[in-house]
Amino acid sequence: METTDLHGWPEPVVPVQILSNSSMQTVPQQYMKPPSERPDMGIISGINDPNLRIPVIDLDGFDDIPEHRQVVLAAVGDACRNWGFFHVVNHGVDIDAVKRMRGAWREFFDLPMEEKKVYANSPATYEGYGSRLGVEKGAILDWNDYYFLNLLPSDAKNLEKWPKLPCNLREATEKYSCELVNLCEVLLKAISSSLGLADDYLHRAFGGSDGISACMRVNYYPKCPQPDVTLGLSSHSDPGGITLLLVDDDVKGTQVRKGNTWVTVQPITGSFVVNVGDQIQILSNGAYKSVEHRALANSGADRLTIAFFCNPRGDLPMAPPPQLVGPESPAVYGQPGISFNEYRKYVRTKGASGRAQVQALSLANN
Repeated sequence: METTDLHGWPEPVVPVQILSNSSMQTVPQQYMKPPSERPDMGIISGINDPNLRIPVIDLDGFDDIPEHRQVVLAAVGDACRNWGFFHVVNHGVDIDAVKRMRGAWREFFDLPMEEKKVYANSPATYEGYGSRLGVEKGAILDWNDYYFLNLLPSDAKNLEKWPKLPCNLREATEKYSCELVNLCEVLLKAISSSLGLADDYLHRAFGGSDGISACMRVNYYPKCPQPDVTLGLSSHSDPGGITLLLVDDDVKGTQVRKGNTWVTVQPITGSFVVNVGDQIQILSNGAYKSVEHRALANSGADRLTIAFFCNPRGDLPMAPPPQLVGPESPAVYGQPGISFNEYRKYVRTKGASGRAQVQALSLANN
């Protein structure tokens, strides 16, 4: 994969929140998507059609009740093959930790701009407060601000990038992160077993307890004067392993591509939205799909979501195991595979670009 050096941002970065608060009636030209990429309200589905809602999987009793474990594994396999997305409920995450996390980050984005800009990020690591992805000059931008943090391994965590305000944010983020690491371990077991592999296969393939990496992106979508010509976040598949998304309970906006239809994710209070990343697609030899998704802008209200990413150790090559390659399922991806660090560098250079990055690795394209 061809990449460029991740130097500084190619143009001055203006937080979208500043634009939103300026009372402008139109979005600046650099946020206007070409007509083919704009939201088409005529094809948004999923509100009334029960066949176009992402699956809901109940994890209650997964580790304790053998019969329910088999039901969950079948549901996980079906969701990963056919949707790449699913809700999880009864997942064991402390609901109070979720509430504190949401509240703390809401307070952060309500802080004066000078407080937030102290943590302005660069494309080298993305850690901190930012408003764009990719370093291509003249790129069309998305209508969002965000905060990105590395969490695991522990030596990747840079506490200088953790906001000091509000005063409860660091504690809330630490507690929430620990809860979600535990949930990710359960999901990695379920996905491994549903592929017919040992339940610790993905845990080991990701680098084991000392190697698995985790990071987090808090997405803030300010109100937008023209939500029909821009996007909160462009269509993309996630580059990593699995993503746990905490959606806004009150404002919809996350959409998943199902064929040629964009399906709006319906919030379920207390749930997480789980999606398969590109590394799971590679490790499953294409059996499980990382799927394009995007975020809409909204003229009536701002929106906050929190994405937690569970990823492989950065230097490990990712390739499917021999058990998933054979005459009936020939290799889709080559050996020994590209490392996640190299893969992520490509994505950070190009920004959100549909599924171009994972398709470029397919043997059919080489």
